[in-house]
Amino acid sequence: MQSICQLQFLLVLEICGDIEFLPDEVGLNLVQLTYLGLFNSYFPKLPRTLGNLQKLQTLDIFSCRSPSEIPIEVLKIQQLKHLLLWSNNDLKGEVRVPKEIGMLVNFQTCAGVYAGDVIANELATLTQLRKLAVSSVSEDHAVDLASAIMKMENLISLSLTAKDAVLGDTWLNLFPEFEPFSPPYLLLEVELVGTLVDMPSWLASMDNLTRLYLEYSDLSKNQISVLQHLPKLKVLTLWSAFNAKMIGKDFCKARGFPELEYLRISLDFFVEWTEVVNGAFPSLIFLKFVDCPTLKFLLEGLKNISKLQILEFWEVHEDLSRRLQGEENYKIKHISKVI
Repeated sequence: MQSICQLQFLLVLEICGDIEFLPDEVGLNLVQLTYLGLFNSYFPKLPRTLGNLQKLQTLDIFSCRSPSEIPIEVLKIQQLKHLLLWSNNDLKGEVRVPKEIGMLVNFQTCAGVYAGDVIANELATLTQLRKLAVSSVSEDHAVDLASAIMKMENLISLSLTAKDAVLGDTWLNLFPEFEPFSPPYLLLEVELVGTLVDMPSWLASMDNLTRLYLEYSDLSKNQISVLQHLPKLKVLTLWSAFNAKMIGKDFCKARGFPELEYLRISLDFFVEWTEVVNGAFPSLIFLKFVDCPTLKFLLEGLKNISKLQILEFWEVHEDLSRRLQGEENYKIKHISKVI
């Protein structure tokens, strides 16, 4: 690291691997840095000298077990546009950012930050944000957070992860109600991670939504089926989003999901998709089943999905794989690519 810290005109620095600390010299000498990425490392803390990096635009921390907080000196970096805090293993993404983060007038991306410590109120000043990802969302600050998000007129991507809680012997990450809530008009991408009591009414009415990721939602089939009316939805991931052994024709009726091109489904107890009506999924190109260990039966009407080009299986029941290679191969032979 010491030799790297002598490269005074370095613009981009990525550090990956078993680095136990980030030396002060990174902030003292590498003052031309515009990008600093820290990946798969262990840092007890970040040096306060990072505040000297006045040209830094992106601070990207991925899969690092620490730090638990970002030093307040980072607020001196007025050019900072993107703060990315992904997959903090020890703290489940609960990285604290300075309470005065609203001072960063050029901020565009704030990802992986902890929702508590009055940060929800501070976010209300970041009306210029384009992408926001918040962890540990709970009832304690849901109203403030919802109010802040509604002020972000330029927001195009939103990710919210519910806070873990214990009920008896069960771990839950119950998502708080965001009602009343009116999402920003330009919002195109939404990710919700956590148990939903019901399908949010604001989500089902987002006419501009193009990408949706629902994870561990624990909804019913009927609740999920309302998504087929989203007119511009192109990408949909349902990761343990609902409990069902079977999916039928009500999941997508004729002309349902009119613009959907990519559908990924992951369900622990999913056994069979029984029927697809003619005219359903009129734009679907890529259908992917991931971590569906009990999936044994593939529907007869797959040919009704007229534009389907790619069908991918990952971790499904061995009986399904065997039949599709043998007596039921006719179900998929019209598809260009089966993985």
